[in-house]
Amino acid sequence: MSLEKKNNHTITKNAVFAITGRVISVLAALLAWQFLATYIHQKILLVTPVDVIKRLTTIHEVPDFMRLVWFSASHIMGGFFIGLALGIILAVVSYCFHWVEVMLWPWMAMIKSVPVASFVVICIIWLKSDNLSVFISFLIVVPVIYKNVLMGLKNKDDKMEEAARVFKVSLLKKIRYVYVPAVAPFLISACEISAGMAWKAGVAAEIIGTPAGSVGHMIYLSKMYLDTDDLLAWTVIIVLLSVIFEKLVVAVAKCILESN
Repeated sequence: MSLEKKNNHTITKNAVFAITGRVISVLAALLAWQFLATYIHQKILLVTPVDVIKRLTTIHEVPDFMRLVWFSASHIMGGFFIGLALGIILAVVSYCFHWVEVMLWPWMAMIKSVPVASFVVICIIWLKSDNLSVFISFLIVVPVIYKNVLMGLKNKDDKMEEAARVFKVSLLKKIRYVYVPAVAPFLISACEISAGMAWKAGVAAEIIGTPAGSVGHMIYLSKMYLDTDDLLAWTVIIVLLSVIFEKLVVAVAKCILESN
């Protein structure tokens, strides 16, 4: 067997083991959940995975189900993309002008340190509850994107930049062949991290601000009425949407950034 075939066989074998391991770990977690729920035997405290799955098959019958999901998804995704754009712009400006980086440092440090709940409570005073999830998602995403893009720019290949300067390469080509390859791994990693964080923060903002017609509002009502299977079913929906969004964002980012 050639070396290339051996390597491909090893990669395939490792991938199979990784997938199998994940499947087993998920099944083990579900069994533990089932055992714990059965042992407690109090649906108000914890329902079984079977109860949640049953509720998931009927939750689409909730009035305006798709509108509820779209409201939360559009607001959170909107906040993410605004944060993505502004984070990149601020990182580029900070790289070009060091004083901008110095001036932004306390703001970025504060945003990263202050709990989401505190921001939500403060922002309720300034904003309508309908716009809370947009702003909070944006606020969570900006520092992650900013820090990673700035780090990528600072870790660029200086020799490549020098060569581009010597041969008088145009700005567009310099961006494409010098700066984008340096930033790509940092930005992809930042997108992967911040996409999930945007959903967590956005839904948390909706639960606290309780804007009518949002998934966060439905989770809040489930908690108020001690409807645990509804609460967990909505949570599963949020997790699924978050994972799908994260995978799509990372895939698109890789397609754009790594195609150079």
